[in-house]
Amino acid sequence: MPTFNYVVKDKNAKRIEGVLKSSNVESALESLKKKGFTVLSVRESRTDILKAQQTVVDKIALFFYRMRTRVPLKIIVFFTRQLSTMFSAGLTIEKSIVNLLQEEKNPKFRKMLATIANDLKKGLSLSESLAKHPGVFSNLFVALVHAGEVSGSLHVVLEQLSDYLETVAETRRKVISALTYPTIVIIFMIAIISFLLVFVVPMFTEIYDKFGARLPAPTRVMVGVSQLISQNFVIVFLVSIVSLAFLWVLSLTDKGGLVFDTIKLKIPVLGNLIYNSIMNKYSKTFGILLGSGVPVLESLDHVQRVVGNKVVEQGLNTVKSMVKDGFSISVSMKKSMVFPPTLVQLVATGEETGEIDKLLNKAAEFYEKQMEAIIERLTSLIEPMLIIMLGATVATILITIYLPIFQFGMALRAGM
Repeated sequence: MPTFNYVVKDKNAKRIEGVLKSSNVESALESLKKKGFTVLSVRESRTDILKAQQTVVDKIALFFYRMRTRVPLKIIVFFTRQLSTMFSAGLTIEKSIVNLLQEEKNPKFRKMLATIANDLKKGLSLSESLAKHPGVFSNLFVALVHAGEVSGSLHVVLEQLSDYLETVAETRRKVISALTYPTIVIIFMIAIISFLLVFVVPMFTEIYDKFGARLPAPTRVMVGVSQLISQNFVIVFLVSIVSLAFLWVLSLTDKGGLVFDTIKLKIPVLGNLIYNSIMNKYSKTFGILLGSGVPVLESLDHVQRVVGNKVVEQGLNTVKSMVKDGFSISVSMKKSMVFPPTLVQLVATGEETGEIDKLLNKAAEFYEKQMEAIIERLTSLIEPMLIIMLGATVATILITIYLPIFQFGMALRAGM
């Protein structure tokens, strides 16, 4: 007899999870309703393919697949919102998808919708159809749609998904806007330094060679670096590309990713921004999963794949292990040592009141405001700092180049 995982609420609105054996989903639902529970979800126990450990090769393959099939997030948000509206208005999922297919202008997404519509005609569920396109629809998206299907609240879940994706898009926009200016300045600085080393320094080197005088140590170092880059430009360029690719692959490994993500969190100001972004994503994702009736352990599995930081992922391993052993979510989060006290306290309150999903959403709002404050401070500080750094770097190179001329002038003055 099949085993089913269920999530229900009792008369006091307390969330309860458990396992029962039944011949099918319908009889499992009937059994739970007879006990007076409000059923949030009932799903057959199965070995989730998402829990399988991905190798580095799998991650690289998935990255290039996503790049090839990538669709802008705003299109996914619009699709989810429209699908929710149509389904709420009484249209079937299949009819809603066909209507959206006729209006879609993006060729990649249009082709994907045609495939989904065809799968629905064959009898597949919406979640099964979406799962065939991991480059566009994330594990979280598929899990929430599946939860909505089994709980009979798909229109509510789609509405929540729309709000969630809009929040993700806005958060991403804020982070990108905060990092765009420094990125441009750093690229500009690299271009200027490369121009000076490849074109300007060799001109002065030819002049100094005619004098035959011994150059100062800083200038000799500068000339050596210039010759290395200008005479082996293609090799240096290729080595740089290979090095960056190696670091990227290294970041995909468990140990390498842990080192890189630890360093990211320790960067002054920027690390705090990244941390608050992770906590915002964690709170919002966990809240919407629990609110949709997804079991706690399965929710933690999906959250672990969304946070995008190995340090927090490692902490979530501790949380999952302790929750399996019977500890509460808040106690498990506190023991993991990666979550702030404010978030832990909100989760503890949510567990006591039975409204953990609502309090997680409030936590997400709190961390979003924290991010906005950091971005404002970062924007005001980083512009003058980068200008000073750019000026200091260029000035150092120019002074090093002109140093022999200064010394030659001082020697002439001393001789006279």
